[in-house]
Amino acid sequence: MLAKIAAADYMSANVITVSAHTETSIAIKKLLDHKITSMPVVDDHGKLLGIFSERDGMRVAVGSAYNQSMEGRVEEFMNLSPVTVKASDSLVDIATKFQDSPMRSFPVFENDSLVGMISRVDVLRALLTIR
Repeated sequence: MLAKIAAADYMSANVITVSAHTETSIAIKKLLDHKITSMPVVDDHGKLLGIFSERDGMRVAVGSAYNQSMEGRVEEFMNLSPVTVKASDSLVDIATKFQDSPMRSFPVFENDSLVGMISRVDVLRALLTIR
């Protein structure tokens, strides 16, 4: 049944983004305030440049222990090669990608536009609703 359900059916369409020049402390606060595990890093035109995740926030934390400050910009820590999915991709295909990736959420695209984010939790939620 998951093979017939598309990413668009369970993704979050309310995408919280950040720019590459954002201070890491602000990016981490956004992750926490919105209770999300990662967010797309976009340019002024909305083009995806990378992903800033909790994992990147941990790198900031470790670095701040050595530097005694949490200075830095998202561009210094973000993942430059994020896994992306299409809005029409099946949840089975997405679950397979999650198995092979440490990322907990993926940007969702439709016609080359960022339209959402889908997380591991979204896939699991779909699994329970089809039982």
